[in-house]
Amino acid sequence: MGIIRVTVFLVLILTGLQGCKPEVKPVPDPLFHILSSEDPDITRVMKEPEKFEVQVIYTRIKRSDEQVVFEDHYFREAADDYFYPASTVKLPIAVLALEKLNEIDSLDRNTRFYIEGDTLETTFANDITAIFALSDNAASNRLLEFLGQDDINRRLLAKEAGPVRISHRLGDPSERLTTRPLILYLNDSTLTPSRAINNKPALALNLKGIEKGVGYVKGDSLYHSPFSFALKNYYPLRTQHEILKRLVFPDQFPKDQQFSITKEQRHFLLQSMKTLPREAGYDPGEFHDSYGKFFIYGDSKKPVPGNIEIYNKVGYAYGTLTDVAYIRDKENKIEFLLSATLHVNENGIYNDDEYEYEETGIPFLAALGRGVYQFEQQQQKK
Repeated sequence: MGIIRVTVFLVLILTGLQGCKPEVKPVPDPLFHILSSEDPDITRVMKEPEKFEVQVIYTRIKRSDEQVVFEDHYFREAADDYFYPASTVKLPIAVLALEKLNEIDSLDRNTRFYIEGDTLETTFANDITAIFALSDNAASNRLLEFLGQDDINRRLLAKEAGPVRISHRLGDPSERLTTRPLILYLNDSTLTPSRAINNKPALALNLKGIEKGVGYVKGDSLYHSPFSFALKNYYPLRTQHEILKRLVFPDQFPKDQQFSITKEQRHFLLQSMKTLPREAGYDPGEFHDSYGKFFIYGDSKKPVPGNIEIYNKVGYAYGTLTDVAYIRDKENKIEFLLSATLHVNENGIYNDDEYEYEETGIPFLAALGRGVYQFEQQQQKK
């Protein structure tokens, strides 16, 4: 401590002697600086980050001569500290559906299909749009039937982004290991079924926090024991962050770690990610701009300004909220990657629909996003 104090003292003396330059205080850890904010929505959570199971990753993006450099900052990020990823798994499922379509000459994203035993006709493009505009579970589950859990996991692990295990559908109590065939329209009159895919049963996860709370509701009964996530989806925050990096900045990674999609498909996917519900034709009175945008705007129903683009996927279930985003202000040339998750379940009971999303979770993520954006603004002025 003595050395640090002397150093600071000398710097202050030198600054005073120079006289002509104002003191510029460096920020050694931008994320710690932002999380130390006096904003009540941040301090409420940061007083007890362990209780709220907070994890944050913030990547500053620096460009020079068409080169991109990532400056990563982490807070409590740990792949072995389990949180439920909820709908964030829909992003890789959407990307991998496009990847698989490229391997089948007779199909593209505009191919019409329906699931065997169902009557709803759709297209891969429509389902991907619905995944990002409204986080549609059924749309994501249809793409899972196309891919199968084993293939999803194989493809994701090949990207070397980190550990991952997709084991189940969303909003569907079914534990089927065999997918249902897709009935595909090869043209207006020719239909062909895809084959059913057999998947391996999921192995129980052995991670910190894999059992949570003091009870859970099942049917009409309350069970007084921790709720187990051992067979649930596993998609750690750093893996999510790295997957988004590979999608937004593919050229920064080796070819075998990139997604095998075309530039046009990537453009379509990114457009889907940033599209607001009103831009996709949904009623803005029911689905306001921040419906799937927690960072910066999650606690507001006001329209997102036209200069701000948010390419992201959120997830919330079982009291856990997560947002993984690339945020760009195209007018002010601000851009950064931000991923965060926290857990809000004060009573420790699961499946009772009593979670503090609106009171604590979303306000924290919104304030965090604003804090990072404001920090980037300040850095530009220096």
